[in-house]
Amino acid sequence: MDCLPQAQEDARIVMLIDDEPAQSRLITAIAARDGWRTIVAPDAETAIAMLGTREGMQLSAILLDQWVPGDDACALIAELKSRRPALPILMLTTSASPLLAVEAMRAGASDYLVKPVSPDRLMEALRTVTTRESPRDELAPLTEKMSASLDFDAMIGTAPQFRAALAQAAKAARGHGHVLIEGETGTGKEMLMRAMHGASPRAKDPLRIVSLASVPLGSVDSVLFGHEPGSFPGAFDRQIGAFQHCDGGTLILDEIDRLSPVLQQRLAEALDSGIIRPVGASYGFRVDVRLLVTSNVGLDRMVAAGQFDAGLAARLAATRIVLPPLRDRTGDIPALTRHFLARIGEQPGLNHLSVSDSALALLAAYDWPGNVRQLQSVLFRAAVYCEGNSLTADSFPQLCEMLGEQGSVTVASAHEGVGVMLYTPDGNLRPLEEIEADVIRLAIGHYRGRMTEVARRLGIGRSTLYRKLSDLGIDNAA
Repeated sequence: MDCLPQAQEDARIVMLIDDEPAQSRLITAIAARDGWRTIVAPDAETAIAMLGTREGMQLSAILLDQWVPGDDACALIAELKSRRPALPILMLTTSASPLLAVEAMRAGASDYLVKPVSPDRLMEALRTVTTRESPRDELAPLTEKMSASLDFDAMIGTAPQFRAALAQAAKAARGHGHVLIEGETGTGKEMLMRAMHGASPRAKDPLRIVSLASVPLGSVDSVLFGHEPGSFPGAFDRQIGAFQHCDGGTLILDEIDRLSPVLQQRLAEALDSGIIRPVGASYGFRVDVRLLVTSNVGLDRMVAAGQFDAGLAARLAATRIVLPPLRDRTGDIPALTRHFLARIGEQPGLNHLSVSDSALALLAAYDWPGNVRQLQSVLFRAAVYCEGNSLTADSFPQLCEMLGEQGSVTVASAHEGVGVMLYTPDGNLRPLEEIEADVIRLAIGHYRGRMTEVARRLGIGRSTLYRKLSDLGIDNAA
């Protein structure tokens, strides 16, 4: 009987356009864990033909490996979109060129993933473009299209919590102790760790970054500590672990909260003794490695719940830095927006754009669950499709629709101040002291904390500026 099992019939279907059997099997297995069924097309002609089949009519998304059509990838995307306009397409590529990202998105791609892509990131992107209940298109978080800056000057913001975190990080960077950075996804934890490494005494020594979310659970031990030949099935050669690679330098462990209890204990013992033992080895060796680790959740809560080793948490949190979410520092959105637009304008295929007061007000009214990373993605997407010289509120139609009346009121009041609101929600003027404090914070962010320039632009002396900082309770730590 020509029918599929009920479990498969109900599964969401993704078409993978790929001519590499090994990668096809890997992506098929990853997708299956998230409830997807994968059909594979080895070339463009087969993919187009499969759109008309029974399975093709039930597709929820397409994954396209750019290697298959090569230089014609954007033409294939446009062809697929012309036949199925509502079907989201994600392109996989080894190229990190922003120009290719721009061309793919203009052709109709929903996202652009640079290989190797972690299973979590791949499935997050797939879920995002196919979830009807969540905002799509302009508010969907893209994978990063621009290389991150590696210094503290690129960390934009004047909110007290944020400046305090930067000051703490700058001080810790000069030391040798382990550092834990906590904060929600997208708040800039990895970027801050890179800046810390660049400002540290170990800046010229080895650096390795291990994303624990990207490493298969059974391989973490080997990735961190290495393994000996024959230590487990498939271990044909000796592998050097990240600790040994980073001897004398810095090891960044992203999302340490994902470490299994067994490996938490193994890592705690290694940090206590300073000795690393590869899997299957009868020997160990001493290493000098500084750990910078991140966590999306508070490790204290995990320790209290019995989910994280208390001794390891204490060792890792010799210095604990907490990055606030963007919704707690909305006053930084204008400066962040201008900073991102300046960087976006430097990318091939994109123009330098200004941003209107109405757009800034609209952006400041959203709560940004994806934080700074999501803001950058939204601005990148808006810049790709912008036909003028400036982003306006009309550049973000879904955001206007989501915020509704709140967005309309916010945009209408934006003309009263650039990045500074003059009125309270009930329509009354804000106190002059609060407005003055916002103006000073805006100036500090705009001029990157250069206090002489801030004072000159505000038309006051440096001593007067510092007195106002003290009177208004503004922390200008850098």
